[in-house]
This record gives sequence, C-alpha cells and structure tokens, in this order.
Amino acid sequence: MKKNLLLGLTLFAATASAQGLSSGLKLENLDRSYRPGDDFYQFATAGWQRANPLTAEYSRYGAFNVLHENNQKQLRALIEELANTQQAPGTIGQKIGSLYRLAMDSTRRNAEGYEPIRASLEEVRALSRREDYQPLMARLSRRGIPATMFYVGAEADLKNASQNLVQVGQGGLSLSDRDYYLLDDEQTLRVRNAYRQYVKDLFILVGNTTEEAQRKTDYVLAIETQLAQQCYSRTKLRDVEANYHYLTYDELKAQYPAIDWDVTFRTLGYPAFNAVCVGQPEPLHEAEKILTDASLDALKAYSEFKIVNDAASALSDEFRALTFGFYGKVLSGAEQDRPRWKRAVSAVEGAMGMAVGRMYVEKYFPETSKQRMLELVKNLQTALGQRIDQLTWMSDETKKQAHEKLGAFYVKIGYPDKWKDYSKLSIDDALSYYENMCRVAEFEEQDMIERRVNQPVDRDEWYMTPQTINAYYNPTTNEICFPAGILQPPFFNPEADDAANYGAIGVVIGHEMTHGFDDQGSQFDKAGNLKNWWTTADKKKFDKRTKVMQEFFDKIEVLPGMFANGKLTLGENIADNGGLNVAFVALQNAMRSNPLPDKDGFTPEQRFFISFATVWAENIRDEQLRLYNKTDPHSPARWRVNGALPQIDAWYDAFGITKKDKLFVPKKKRVDVW
Repeated sequence: MKKNLLLGLTLFAATASAQGLSSGLKLENLDRSYRPGDDFYQFATAGWQRANPLTAEYSRYGAFNVLHENNQKQLRALIEELANTQQAPGTIGQKIGSLYRLAMDSTRRNAEGYEPIRASLEEVRALSRREDYQPLMARLSRRGIPATMFYVGAEADLKNASQNLVQVGQGGLSLSDRDYYLLDDEQTLRVRNAYRQYVKDLFILVGNTTEEAQRKTDYVLAIETQLAQQCYSRTKLRDVEANYHYLTYDELKAQYPAIDWDVTFRTLGYPAFNAVCVGQPEPLHEAEKILTDASLDALKAYSEFKIVNDAASALSDEFRALTFGFYGKVLSGAEQDRPRWKRAVSAVEGAMGMAVGRMYVEKYFPETSKQRMLELVKNLQTALGQRIDQLTWMSDETKKQAHEKLGAFYVKIGYPDKWKDYSKLSIDDALSYYENMCRVAEFEEQDMIERRVNQPVDRDEWYMTPQTINAYYNPTTNEICFPAGILQPPFFNPEADDAANYGAIGVVIGHEMTHGFDDQGSQFDKAGNLKNWWTTADKKKFDKRTKVMQEFFDKIEVLPGMFANGKLTLGENIADNGGLNVAFVALQNAMRSNPLPDKDGFTPEQRFFISFATVWAENIRDEQLRLYNKTDPHSPARWRVNGALPQIDAWYDAFGITKKDKLFVPKKKRVDVW
C-alpha cells in the first residue's frame, strides 16, 4: 500500500472513461468450487491462498504482507543509498545510514557478545540496598528498557481532549497477554514452559551458572505471574470509563505510596505537573506489593531479565536466535527468521520513521493521490450521513449530535503537513548498535515529554508513518488518517472502476469513520471528549443492537475448542459492518451518475463484495491464529468476511443468498446498527 498511483485518474471518472476501466478482479484468486453463500471467503480468495503458500519466514502471509514486501524493498533502496555514500555528520542522511550499517554489522555484534549491556547488568547485580532499586529502574527506563512494573507516558486527557495528561497504567509483563501466565490448558502450558526455558537460557548467556539461571528464572516468573493476576484483560481494557481515574499528583503519591514517584518522574525527565490519569489501579497496587515484599534478589533478577530480553535482538546472533526461537517460533509459528536486511530496515523505520517516510512520499506518492483520497473521503462522509438519516431506531436528537460529530472529522491523507525534527538525535558509529538504539529511546522519551507534558494536544501529530500499510481513527482528536502506504492495489486501484475501489479502500474509509460510532468511539463527542451525547433510550437501543454482533462472533469456532472473543473484537466488527454499509451506499450514489456494466461475469454489486474479501486473503499458522485470537481486537481474516457479510442485506441480494446457504442469517437476527 504505497506507491505512485492514481496518476491523472479520478476515482469518479466520467461515464465514457469509466467504460475503459477494468473490473479490478483477478479471477485466478477465486475458487468457484465454493458456493458464495456457503463460504464466501474461500470463494473469493482460495485461488490466492494456493498461489501464495506460507514460507518458512511467515506465520501469516496475506494481501497486507505482499504490499509490505514491496514497501520494504522500496525503503531498502532509499536507506542503502544513504548507507553506501558519505553523508555529512549530524544530517538525517548520516543518522539513517549509520544506524542501518550498525544493524547490518553482525560480525561486530558477534564479537561484542553481551558487552553492550554489561555495565547495566553489573549495576543491577551490585545493588545492595532496597532503597536504591527504584532509582535504578527509572534510570534504565530512561534508556528505553521496560524496567518498571508499570507504564508512564502522556496522552490526551479523555475528558478534556484538548489537553495532554500524564498517564500511569499497568505494565511489567514480557508475554503479550496475562492469560499466558494464568491459564492451564495444553497450548498455554506449552507456551509458558517454553517461556520459562527461554528466560533461563538468556540468563545463562549473560554469565549465570545453570543453578543461578534457574533461581533467577523462578523469581521472574513469580513476579510476572503476580502482576498478571491483577492486570486487566484485553476486554476490560476496552472499557473506557473503567480505565480512567483522574488524580492530582499529591493524590497519586498518597494512594500509591510504595512507588517513589518523585524519583521516577524526575529521573525520566518530567517537569513538575499537577495531575495524572491512573488507568488500572489494581495492578499498580500489586506492583507496590512486589516492590515492598519481594526479596532484593528477586527484584534484581527481574530487572536483569528485562535488560537482556529488551536487548536480545540488538546483540549477537546467539541472542537473536534465542529471542526469535521463542517469540517467533513458539508464539507465532514462524519457522525461519526474517533476513537481516529486513530487520535492519524495520529498525531504522522504528527509530526514524517519519524521516524515512518523508523520503518515501517524495519518491512514491504524488500530490494528485492526496487530492483523490480527499474526494473519496468526502463521498463516504455523505454516505454515512445518509445512513444516519435512514436509521429508524435513533431519535432526531441523537441524529443531530451524530451529524455534528461526522461533520467535525479531521481528515489526514498521505503524509503530515509538518515533519518530525530529529536534530536532537545523535547516532554514533563508534558506539554499539544497542547503545545507539538506547539513544533513540531516550530521544523519543524526551521528545514526548517536551511535546506533551503540560502541553495542549497537537492535532497535527500523526500516529502512523506515511509508509504504513494501515489506517486509523483517533477518538480524542476525532480524526481519520489514511497514510500513503495503503493507497495502492488491492486497496486502491486507479485502473479499476468504482465497484472495486469502493469495495476495498471505500470500505476501509467507512470502517475508520464508523470507529467514531462503535462501542468505544460512540462514547466520545465531536470535540474528542469522553462525554455522553446520546439520549438514554437511544443508547440502550444501540447497546442492544451491538450485543447481537458480540453474541454472533462468540459462537465462531476459530480452531477446535477455541472460540472467537466477540467482546474483544466488537469495535472492529462494528466498524467492518458500518464500513460495508456506508461504502455500498456510496457506490450506489456514484452509479446514479456513472452506471457500471457487468464485467468478468459479475455485476458491480458482486464485484464490490469480492473486492472487499480480496483485501483479507491470507494463509496463517495455527500458532499465530491462537495468539491473535487472544490479543488482537480484530477478528481473524476469514471471519472478517464470513462473519461480516451475512449481516449485510445487499450481499444477499447481490448473490441470491437463501436460507439453504450455510452463511444465511435470518433478517431479524442480522446486525443492524450503522
């Protein structure tokens, strides 16, 4: 999703020129042995799946990955040009080139071993007084090491969205979800046992004896398990009100006295501030208990592991092999690590993503593309407004508020109007790759503090880089953002007609707009504040209708014995539903002035739905599917199609779906929200 497309074409071409556009379909992607009403996902994508089998490198490979591969090659060319030529010291070209060379230099890293983290490890091992522990953890955190048992940062105040507010929340776990520490089913035990071995092996690699490594591993698992017992689940984290607790700074110190907040914030570089939001009180209190009751040896073991685990991918090949073996193979099912150049490109992107993005858009994204997307977004806004007007369950009072929020959307397309300043970041070839990555982390921390602490929200800040193949909605700024990277086939195709483009990028746009009205976004007003704008009766109707969506997905068996989490995925499922409905209305609007003929044996309406499904074509390993089902608020790709389309009346009409078809859902039981 990143390229110089669109050229001179508009998405809404005149009737004459539209006849020369393609259907946008690749018929080889289809498999007509599947009936659309029995398994639309396989009907639309099984051909693609056979042509794109999983390689050893991938635990999931889909349409997104195809574009990401192309994206990586383009970025590699841009970055290597800088890395292979002399760049003036201190320039962004020097910083990008130097960091890439360091990331690629495995010979140097293998010779260094764990020398780059030795000083930090020795500092932890030398601790002899409990009162010195928290100051050291804060110093490590300043360098980007997740050493504290909680998160601190600064983001928009949910109830005063024009101002930033310091945030404190749960943290401290090295596995991606609390359930990995708490459940005892066969698959979870397999992961936990592998994790235990991984922790032990890392301790041995940094000089511990087998006995010492085992003892320290037990300490780490005990502390992380204790934290996990109080951490909020993924579904509870989606409860916006339950994760907002406003406190003055003095109240924070009084309610959580075992944490030395003065030392923590001063060491991190925060100026004095007056208030915070505590997201999850219970795990923060649990961190207090651990800091108070755990032995100093246990705390030191926990911190030692955090240092090594955080650094592993930036050290020698031996360390990288260990961390990939667990996080890549065991957790995700990948069989082979990514090539070093891909990891190096990702590292540079992670460190200086906006600087790389600036080069990217200058070469691959013409201004005409931005203007075409603005037109498309405008048409989707019109269609969503029509959908709101047609709702029979919503009162005029709430509709008025919904229209005001829709009209206040802040639209970001392609790339930011102002670019991030990296002048204060220093990359030094004389230092190790790891030490330079710590410099990056310190720069990012200080940059965040200067821009956000005690500062108003900058509505022009981007939360994705231009080369990102994705899109987002942010409720506190009421913005929708579509980076340049997503504006290419199969999402946007300048050579295809409206049916294909509305079914793909049109649904994406409608999806992000609907996030402003999903179970979470609907709690924020047009200014981005967490504030109810619904009548009591309308809110009850909304909750009742979205409950239908939750219960539908709860019954989907993703793998034998494993069911989807309808509550975790509710927001994304609502957005998919709204995106489909809104984009289909927009297509009908466009065809009133620009009728489309049948092409490649399919009507425009059929091509719309096939194009939507094509976006989600993928192959995935069971391990990755299990991981996503635990942690991802999006439904698995198969069910973003087979779960979403049976709720859409127009899909039934387009393909003649009847109650004889397996995916058929009686009309009274279909989701009907936006």
